[in-house]
Amino acid sequence: MRKVIGIGETVLDIIFKGGQPVSAVPGGSVFNGIVSLGRAGVPAAFIGEVGDDRIGERTVSFLRENGVDATHVSRYRGTKSPVSLAFLNDRNDAEYIFYKDHPHDRLDYLTPEINRDDILMIGSYYAVNPVIRPQVAAMLNAARDKGAIIYYDVNFRAAHADEVMKLTPNILENFEYADIVRGSRDDFNVMYRMDTPDKVYTSQVSFYCKKFVYTDGAAAVELRGDGGLRKSYPVTGTETVSTIGAGDNFNAGLVYGLVKYGVTRDMMDGAISEETWDGIMRCALAFSANCCKSIDNSIDMAFGKAMKEELGGKE
Repeated sequence: MRKVIGIGETVLDIIFKGGQPVSAVPGGSVFNGIVSLGRAGVPAAFIGEVGDDRIGERTVSFLRENGVDATHVSRYRGTKSPVSLAFLNDRNDAEYIFYKDHPHDRLDYLTPEINRDDILMIGSYYAVNPVIRPQVAAMLNAARDKGAIIYYDVNFRAAHADEVMKLTPNILENFEYADIVRGSRDDFNVMYRMDTPDKVYTSQVSFYCKKFVYTDGAAAVELRGDGGLRKSYPVTGTETVSTIGAGDNFNAGLVYGLVKYGVTRDMMDGAISEETWDGIMRCALAFSANCCKSIDNSIDMAFGKAMKEELGGKE
């Protein structure tokens, strides 16, 4: 079976509710999605870095426990792993405080084996950070040269609003590498002061990448694609415990859908049928909804087992 490779940051998420810590779990934007894919039976590998501490040990163990290849996670002597404090409000949305004690960002890894039709996931500030851009760009080049599919979640937060101009070349380069670009209303408000999918797609994305997914919390997901494809997908109401991993698991579900419905490099180079997109989006929305039902950052084990069985039957 083809595999999914994620590259991104790692962090220990300490989650607070009502002023009290209720959970501590390894996390990170791409990390959360890769863990869900591992639980769902998709062969997955993660590229990243951890500190030389108990949190780093736990993060690597957590990946392996969830079926993810952690061979390419780097660990640097004398460093501490990043920590995030996530405070849930009455709507179970989170506000964050980040603590990072790395002396500087660095990323040393041996490129994992990449085959045609494998999928590379990138996203968030990690995907545009100038300090590690050469390493990320090398991975993107390797993926493109081997015929892998590249999925880019913009995930650009207000904390980096003052860096938009400086990071624009890296953002546009990611758009050009990507086969699918996904971003939220909040992302594009910060980056371009635009808050409608058509404006963003027409003026910023479509020149570089034709397949675009726009999310807006509980509002409908908007899809724009080749041949003038335009479609909206309603988000089913879910009683949420935490929305921390909602977007990350939407990404995981969409990538799971690409695997489940057999979307290949050759298909990606053309127009994907509306029927196939419908199936992919069902997976994306189901993964996101399941994640929101628990304090965890990823899909739960029971849902993962069901998805694994479904994928096995498909294969």
